[in-house]
Amino acid sequence: MSRDRYERIKRVLDVTVAALVLVLAAPVMAATALAIALTMGRPVLFRQSRPGLHGELFELVKFRSMRAEGDPLSPLHDARRMTPLGRWLRATSLDELPSLWNVLRGDMSLVGPRPLLPQYVPRYTAEQFRRHEVRPGVTGLQQVRGRNALAWEERFMLDVWYVEHRSLLLDLRILAWTVVTVLRRDGITAPGSATAHEYRGVPVPDRTREPAR
Repeated sequence: MSRDRYERIKRVLDVTVAALVLVLAAPVMAATALAIALTMGRPVLFRQSRPGLHGELFELVKFRSMRAEGDPLSPLHDARRMTPLGRWLRATSLDELPSLWNVLRGDMSLVGPRPLLPQYVPRYTAEQFRRHEVRPGVTGLQQVRGRNALAWEERFMLDVWYVEHRSLLLDLRILAWTVVTVLRRDGITAPGSATAHEYRGVPVPDRTREPAR
């Protein structure tokens, strides 16, 4: 199958599945929104700019899973902001359901590299930036190969591998693996973190030190 035909079929699949799931999951989303409003207050949705296709920013929409940051001079850590309900929403991936709206809009795909924070973009190598050659995904290869438990280098390697080898069959396999990963609740958080560690870029060699002989 040519790459152009794959992209057209992938877009039809994205819109069809996202619309169908949004309709079928409407009662679950309504109950989730009510539970968030009662336990964390409003807003119930989390909105944040993320880099998408070719690095262009879009507004990602998810269900909120943490309390507000509080005092800007003394912000709370993620572990203290995360509520039991938020932890459960992340474990079950129900917090991702509103992101299907991003799929309908064309900001995202069902499968692709996860959209990361805008401040990470200047820290990418040229190879790592290749993850933006495709739309970001609700799920992706690194999501089913270890998720937040993987080191950043492994995550970027998997993202670029997906970009180079993407196909309809691979997308369907990733969607199937996603169901298993969610049921097993693998890799929800990074070791020692309530969410994920910050990506600080590729370490720059210390050129002031004498090379080892």
